[in-house]
Amino acid sequence: MTTVVDQRPHATYVAGSGTTEAPAPARLTSLDLVRGLVVVIMAIDHVRVYSGQPAGGPTPGIFFTRWITHFVAPIFVFLAGTAAYLHGQRLLSSSGSSRAALSRFLVTRGLWLVLLELTVIRVSWTFNFDYAHYMLAGVIWMIGWCMVLMAVAVQLPVVAVGAIGVAIVFGHNLADVFASSLAPLSGNPLFKVLYFGGGLTDAMPILFVLVPWIGVMMSGYAFGTVMRMTPARRRSICLALGVGATMLFIVLRALDGYGDPRHWSQGGNAPALLRFLGTTKYPASLLFLLMTLGPMFLLLPFVENTRGRVANMFVTFGRVPFFYYLLHIPVIHLLACAVSLVREGRVNPWLFGNHPMAPPEVPPGYMWSLPLLYLVFAIAIAVLYVPCRWYANVKATRKSAWLSYL
Repeated sequence: MTTVVDQRPHATYVAGSGTTEAPAPARLTSLDLVRGLVVVIMAIDHVRVYSGQPAGGPTPGIFFTRWITHFVAPIFVFLAGTAAYLHGQRLLSSSGSSRAALSRFLVTRGLWLVLLELTVIRVSWTFNFDYAHYMLAGVIWMIGWCMVLMAVAVQLPVVAVGAIGVAIVFGHNLADVFASSLAPLSGNPLFKVLYFGGGLTDAMPILFVLVPWIGVMMSGYAFGTVMRMTPARRRSICLALGVGATMLFIVLRALDGYGDPRHWSQGGNAPALLRFLGTTKYPASLLFLLMTLGPMFLLLPFVENTRGRVANMFVTFGRVPFFYYLLHIPVIHLLACAVSLVREGRVNPWLFGNHPMAPPEVPPGYMWSLPLLYLVFAIAIAVLYVPCRWYANVKATRKSAWLSYL
C-alpha cells in the first residue's frame, strides 16, 4: 500500500552528525522485503473475515490468528511515510523539484486511494452494490487522508515533522485521561474522523481514524533519513529503536497505567498472556504501536542481506504492495465462494453481505476450521504471486508516471 520508489540517494555529508549518507544499492530491498512480509500476513486476517472466525478470542489459535496481523497497519503506515521521504529525495536529485512537487504527488495519490476505497475496494469486499446501507472508511481511506495531511507537513523541516509525529504517537492517549471532558466532542463529525470513530453517517462506519496514524506516517517520514545513512549507522539506529520500543512496551504494559485504555491486569476470561498482548487497535494505542513497530525496527537490519527464493517472493510482493492489495481481496472473496460451493453445494448468500464491518450473523454450521482458513490463505498467496511478479517487472522496466499510483 505504500508508494514504491527508486531508492538511490546520492552520498551526502550530514552536518553535525559525523556520518555520511552512502549511495544505497539500486533498491533498499530490506524495505521491500518487510513490506512484502506484512502484505502476506495481512491476507490471513482477510481470509478470516470470510471464514466466519471471530476477530480474536480466548483460545490461543484464534487469538494469534488475529494478533499476528496487528503488525500490518502500523508497518504499512510507517513505511508509507518513509516512502514519501525517499520519493521527495528522488524528485530533488533527479530534477531539482521543490517540496511543492512532493506535496502535489501526496495530495493526488491520497485522494486516489480514498476514491478506490469507496469504489473498487468496497465492492471487492462485498460483491454487492448496496451503497445506500454500507460504505467503508477502512485502512486505505485512512492512508489516503494521511497522505493529504502529509502534503502540508512536508513543507516543514524533517526534524519538525518527526518531532510532531512522535508527540502524536506518545501523547494521543491523553484523550483517555480526559475522556469525560472530551465526551462532548465525540459526536462531532470532524472529531469522529480524527479520533473518536463511530459512524460518519448511518451507512459509513469509520474503522481507522486519522489520529494517531498521521503521527505514525510523520514518524516514518523522518525515519527516511535513517534509511539513507551508511549501512552500519542505519543498522545501529534500527537496533536501538527496536530494542527501545519493545522494552518500553513491556515496561508500560506491565505497569498497566498510561498508553492503552484496555487494562489487562483487571482480569478477564482470557489467559494473562493474551490479555497482556491484547492492546487496543481502534484507535491504535501507544502500546499497540510500540508492540508492533518495535519488532519492525529489529527486523530491518537482519533482512538487509537476505537472499533466496522465499525472500525474493516477499520482495516481489513488497515492490507492488498496492497492486497486491487491490487484487487480494477479490481473490480471497472468490476463493471463499469456491469453498462454500464445495462444502454446501452452493455459494452461501452470507458471502455477499457487507463485509468486513457490517456482515450478517454467521450462518449456523458455516464457520471454517483454522486449518481450512490457513489452507485458503496459502492458495491465495500462490495465486497472487503470478500477477504481482508480472507487475513488478512492468514497474522495473517502464517509467510511466501512472505506475506510481498503482
